[in-house]
Amino acid sequence: MPYSTTAPAADRPTSPLRQEVQSRLDSLARTHRVPGAQLAVHTGTHTLSVHTGTADALTGTPFTEDTAVPLGSVTKLGTAVALLLLADDGDLDLDAPAAELLPELRPSSEVTARHLLSHTAGLPTGPDSDSAAGTTATRYLSAVCTARSALFPPGTGFSYSNAGYVAAGRLVSEVTGMTWQEALRALLLEPLGIVPAFLGDAAPARPVATGHALNTATGLVRPAHQNLAPVEAPAGALLASAEDLVALGRAVIGRSTVLPASVAARMRRPEPAADPGALADSWGLGLALFRQDGRVWCGHDGNAQGTSCHLRADPDSGVVVAFTGNAGGATALWRDLAADLVRLTGIRVPAAPATAHRGRAVPLPECAGTYRNGGTEYAVKLDGDGTPTLSVDGDRPLPLVCYPDLSCDLVDPATGRHEPGGRFHRDPATGTIDRLQISGRTARRADIV
Repeated sequence: MPYSTTAPAADRPTSPLRQEVQSRLDSLARTHRVPGAQLAVHTGTHTLSVHTGTADALTGTPFTEDTAVPLGSVTKLGTAVALLLLADDGDLDLDAPAAELLPELRPSSEVTARHLLSHTAGLPTGPDSDSAAGTTATRYLSAVCTARSALFPPGTGFSYSNAGYVAAGRLVSEVTGMTWQEALRALLLEPLGIVPAFLGDAAPARPVATGHALNTATGLVRPAHQNLAPVEAPAGALLASAEDLVALGRAVIGRSTVLPASVAARMRRPEPAADPGALADSWGLGLALFRQDGRVWCGHDGNAQGTSCHLRADPDSGVVVAFTGNAGGATALWRDLAADLVRLTGIRVPAAPATAHRGRAVPLPECAGTYRNGGTEYAVKLDGDGTPTLSVDGDRPLPLVCYPDLSCDLVDPATGRHEPGGRFHRDPATGTIDRLQISGRTARRADIV
């Protein structure tokens, strides 16, 4: 008997478990100053769904189970599924040069759709949204996909790239003859029973949430403007609820008729050279992969202006966990909530990559230098006692703690808390540190010959 297209109806009746989960979500939302949030947990047989707060702090519009939240980079998962469905139908070869369909990629003639989906194309992340606001996809990609900007040969490294998903969205449009939004609606959203909503919709067909930011001067949480450039839609323009994400999560673990199980399995297979550093333990085709208790979960994280959304799915048990929140503090809320789920539901969900013991911190003076990813500059300098610091585009330097395996932590100066940052890489021929990977993005060293 085939699985149903969408997840079973959410568990609405009041129950002790639902009350306890609801109470914890309410409490954490207050603690982290998040106006509204949703949590949906599919256990393999039914879905427990709770929500809290308001969709807009100024208007007081209630946050409901149907409210769609700007997903940020979780959008990339939808773009990947659409492209893989086209490949499964024979309309696209994942391993053919993408430049055969997109002439603007010709300087990167070896890049394939597989490279684009797994962030192994060697492309920089692309210009910021304000700079890209008035350009077309063709011009955007022509400016980014140059031999000078390439971070590494395709298929030999990992660098998280919005530009790669702008190109993936262009492939979807080129193959289908539709806009990316039209193709995503027809291939994925409507078959999953998801009411489509995108950033920039003049009249959304469903209630939508506003992102929020904390004004440190007043202490008030206020709506944040979403400034994603239209050209970047395939990388971050989708809005959805936590229940919608459960339906998507079930699809990528083969529990939906929308995505054939063989295609879902292909998505979850780790791609060679895709070492995402602090983002995940490995990466497939559009999917982040996380190790937990001998299992490999899949999913994606996304942050838009003032929102934070997270999806995790376990192919073995069928468990799917989805969270949306409409403030910057929702990332910390998600981490706390994920840690509580094992007590509340018995489900251990990986909020972050597994952390291996890396030994004692070591000095690494040779890491000092200037690194670039497209127009972004990463400056690593040594302070008075030899401690390396990292500054991005001239922002306030943050201390780095380095380890023997060349991985590094970023240190919050206010709290002293360590956050996994990434790692340095050596040139295999010379042994010189020639690349820096921070939060999944690789920067090539610019101050050595």
